[in-house]
Parts: sequence; structure tokens; C-alpha cells
Amino acid sequence: MTQESGEPATVRVVGSVNEIAREAWDACANPGWPSSLPLAARGEDALATPYDPFLSHDFLSALEESGSASDTTGWLPRHLVLDGADGQPVAIMPCYLKSHSMGEYVFDHGWADAYERAGGAYYPKLQASVPFTPVTGRRLLVADGDAAERHRAVLAAAGAQLGNQLGISSLHVTFAMEHEWELFGRAGYLLRNDQQFHFVNEGYRDFDDFLSALASRKRKAIRRERRCAETNDLEIVHLTGADLTEDAWDAFYAFYMDTGSRKWGQPYLNRDFFSLIGERMADRLLLIMAKREGRYIAGALNAIGSETLYGRYWGALEEVPFLHFELCYYQAMEYGIDHGLRMVEAGAQGEHKLARGYRPTITYSAHWLRDPGFRRAVEDYLDRERRQVAADRDALTGFLPFRIEDAANGGRDDGDL
Repeated sequence: MTQESGEPATVRVVGSVNEIAREAWDACANPGWPSSLPLAARGEDALATPYDPFLSHDFLSALEESGSASDTTGWLPRHLVLDGADGQPVAIMPCYLKSHSMGEYVFDHGWADAYERAGGAYYPKLQASVPFTPVTGRRLLVADGDAAERHRAVLAAAGAQLGNQLGISSLHVTFAMEHEWELFGRAGYLLRNDQQFHFVNEGYRDFDDFLSALASRKRKAIRRERRCAETNDLEIVHLTGADLTEDAWDAFYAFYMDTGSRKWGQPYLNRDFFSLIGERMADRLLLIMAKREGRYIAGALNAIGSETLYGRYWGALEEVPFLHFELCYYQAMEYGIDHGLRMVEAGAQGEHKLARGYRPTITYSAHWLRDPGFRRAVEDYLDRERRQVAADRDALTGFLPFRIEDAANGGRDDGDL
């Protein structure tokens, strides 16, 4: 595929992230964030594009090399790469050819069923996303430069062109940034919304300062939950960097397998994946673990961005009241506040997060469908779904636990800042 206008450039498809040099990939995925730059480089001089650990060459190559994202698991890498005149990548859209709809968290099983009952072949399809990771982030990875917006438009059009060339049913861009979502819409993709629940750090001095912004009843409930977790003879530890030993990964993997087997039937990630990310990006990971008598009994894995702490996986070998809330929510919020992070994302779904200060937040996906009749039917459905998602978000916002005067100012009283 060749760009039709503007500077000379070519779009190609690569079958592995490792076909692109680490430095070249990361210059598009996290422009301005070389691997040597500490994430603490924030504040007034912070880089314009936040660092996203899931888009890094380290993370995606670990998925592929471990076999977690592969043809065998139904995630065949087919990354779109836009090369500049010098042959070096200037933009990338991470894509996978999929034989199912598992591990995506933007559900299209009903679409697949309807299309196949009408005689079509829904699979394989293309998925532009980070496998198994329901986290909002860039899907059009573009290196810094004056042509960045044009390169995004070229990639969006190239995705649809690739779908036509392959003769597949669809391309799905999930958990995109809002501005990318709008660009995909202009390129003819159908637009979809859903929602998650995110904690926003409103400049809190510490966790108690956050609690002071809550209504009294909610504040007391959280303190009671935290005390319950603390009075079970548990030690809670934070592991990052060199502390992420293979023994720690062994313990966490047992938790992950227990949760994954119960929730999904078959966990998506294998043990090799955790060793690989431990080797390559340990300083960008945080394991929050609970110990009893020197033995790990529960844990939650987080990834550290320059602005956001991303909660990913959790598991426990013992039932302890409120331990899930403590490790996955309160410890993550406390870490985010203490380290000056703007947000904590604690995974998909979960209206129970509202009572703990997590706000309903719209998520964005874009969908290219090749069949015109199928497209019309889905477009009508999405129009109604977007209105419902917006209404649900507005309704749920009314259940946030903040004091009335704080809720009116986005979560806290401006006089307290």
C-alpha cells in the first residue's frame, strides 16, 4: 500500500513487533520517552505525550514471544507500519488477525452471530488493540513531527484498505483515544462508546485528604473496609524493579491462574510472559502483594505510566474480607496520590467502584465493516447504544460518594487545593 499524496511513504504489514527495531517502535509508541528516561520526569516540563507502558516494544514483544498473542491463541500479529521517505517507521497501528472475539472487552459476539446466521463469515477479523488489555490508549502510534496528523489519517484509511484486500468482515479499533475516535469517524468507521470507572487525583495531599472530600458515611465505610483488611494479620508490600523476582512471579501467577480459570475458563497469559516483562520493564511494573506469616496469599499487578497507574490482574488463595478492594483500589489510589499520578484505571466494568471514588468514564471504539447491509444494521444499533451509554454515565455520576460541595467542583472544594 502506498500513500497517495503528501510526502513519499509506504504502508506495509509486519508479522511481528520484532520486525521493527525497539528504538524505532518506541519512537512512534511513546515519542519523547526513550527507555533511559525516568517516569519521574513529570511536572511543568512533562512531555506532551504521556508514557503508555502497554504500547511499548517491551510489552508487546513479551506478548508475542511468550506465545500469549500468536496464531495459536487466535491473535496473529498483522501490524500496519507507515514508513517515511527514508524507510524508517513514522507511524504504526498495532493489529491482530483474530479467529474469535475473546480477550477484547468490547463485545461483538452478537454481531458475529447475526452475520454468520445471515450466511457471512465474521472471522477472521482485524483487531487494532493491545491484546487482553482494556485500557484506553493511542492506537495510531505516530512519531513527533509536523506531519503527525496526516500520518494518523493515512493509517486509518490503510486499515480499511487492508480489510478490503484481505476480504475480511471487519476491523475493530478498541479503547482508542477520543481524538483518534473522531478521526476514524471521519474516515468512515462506525463509532461506539462504553464506560469504565477511573479514579482522578484532584491534587490530594495524601489518602486522608481524598477521604476528606467524601460524604461522611462513605468515608467511614472506606475506613472500615481498610481496617478489616489490616486486622487479618497481613503484611502488604509493594514490589517493583529488582524486587520482582521469579519467586514473586511464581506466587502471583498462581493467583492469576486461579482468577482466570474462574472468570474466563482459560487464562490468556502464560508464565513466560510474566518473566519477560519482569526482565524488560520491571521499573514500569508494580506488584501489590499481601503476605501472611511470610507467605504470599494475594496480589494485584499494576503497570506504571507517566500519568496513570493501570490496575491489571488480581488473585488470592485465601478469602479475606475486603482484601480485593484494599489491594486493587485503595493501595493503587494511595500509590497514585503519593507519586503524583493523575489517574488510576482499575480495569473493566465494576459499578461497585463508584462508592470508592472511581468516576464513570466514557471509552471509545471504532469499527469498519465491509458489508454495506451489515454496516447499516450495526450503525442503527450504535446510534441508540451511544445515547444509552451517555445517559447511564450521567445517572451514575449522581451516585459518586463526594460531598455535595466537592462534587460540584469535580470531586473536591477548590478552597482546599
